Amino acid sequence: MQRQQLKAILEALIFVSDNPISINQIKEVLEDVDEGWIRQAVQELNEEYQATSRSFSIQEIAGGFRMVTNPEFSPWLKAFYKSKVNQRLTRPSLETLAIIAYKQPVTKPEIEAIRGVNADGVITTLLERNLIRIAGRKDTAGRPLIYATTDEFLKHFGLKSLSEIPKLPEVQQLTEAETPIIASPGDMDGGKDDVVQAA
Repeated sequence: MQRQQLKAILEALIFVSDNPISINQIKEVLEDVDEGWIRQAVQELNEEYQATSRSFSIQEIAGGFRMVTNPEFSPWLKAFYKSKVNQRLTRPSLETLAIIAYKQPVTKPEIEAIRGVNADGVITTLLERNLIRIAGRKDTAGRPLIYATTDEFLKHFGLKSLSEIPKLPEVQQLTEAETPIIASPGDMDGGKDDVVQAA
């Protein structure tokens, strides 16, 4: 099989995947292809996209590759998907999500101690939207549940890993702005500072 054909297959796999496709998943399809070649092929595809002024690129997000549109197209994508967005995360939900992201794994009493209010409702909302998960129980009196963020959280915010979470002042600005969260298709604008709209 020719290299160009292999690149085309890789491009097709990333294009049709609803979720970021991992290197192991790619290797299951493209047998005898190592990780180094896959990363080189992604780089070459991105160079081709840039050379031909395409509106998208391939990014590594949440442990896999996905196609995202370039940031400059964000205003039009947001306008296009605005009619499909029915709900947005409230300020309490964003604050709670930020606490969990920075303090994880963290318990509900710890979250409530930081926010100063009951967190039952917002935690339920974040669990339903798969932005956080129950990560176990803390080995203390009462064995309270502990919470952590999910891969869906990384995907929605366009992050490769938790190490890419913005610095705390940026998060404070984010919550103060109350920016609408963009639904999964709309988060392809590639902007890491955009709040992510829950579906």
